[in-house]
Amino acid sequence: MDSVDRIIAAWTRERPDLPVGLMEVWSRVTRLSRLLDRERSRSFAHHDLETWEFDVLAALRRSGEPYRMSPGQLLAELEVASGTMTNRISRLSERGLVRRRRHPSDGRSALVELTDEGRDRVDGALSDLLASEGRLLDDLDRGDVERLGGGLRAVLGHQENRVSPRGGGPSHG
Repeated sequence: MDSVDRIIAAWTRERPDLPVGLMEVWSRVTRLSRLLDRERSRSFAHHDLETWEFDVLAALRRSGEPYRMSPGQLLAELEVASGTMTNRISRLSERGLVRRRRHPSDGRSALVELTDEGRDRVDGALSDLLASEGRLLDDLDRGDVERLGGGLRAVLGHQENRVSPRGGGPSHG
């Protein structure tokens, strides 16, 4: 029995007229999300990064050499407002984790490029993140982990396709 089982039992007792069994999935997802956020914050803090900083640096790192994207590409990847992205790029630039480069074919726009320092930080944070996330699954059977991943993929894919045919959103990885 876990904490959600106890919550459902209490609601079933108090409100037998409601389908409280629906809490079975989403309450667990919410509680796991909080746990994962805490673990991620610890992993990122060890590398002097906030979650949003990791997200931007990780998007650049995943883009491949030369680890460069336009602000518009970052907006699409991370799904944040334009003003938010401008602020994030400025703050990361001030910290020396990214630099702005003139776009080679469009003099009116810029590209955001990962610096060596930014790459080192995001690589270290990713290693710590994967170790931390791995520990959260250590005690589970490999088949259970694969089935859980497949089930979550089905739910998330369905929800993303309802909202946008492209899907997406912050990946934290």
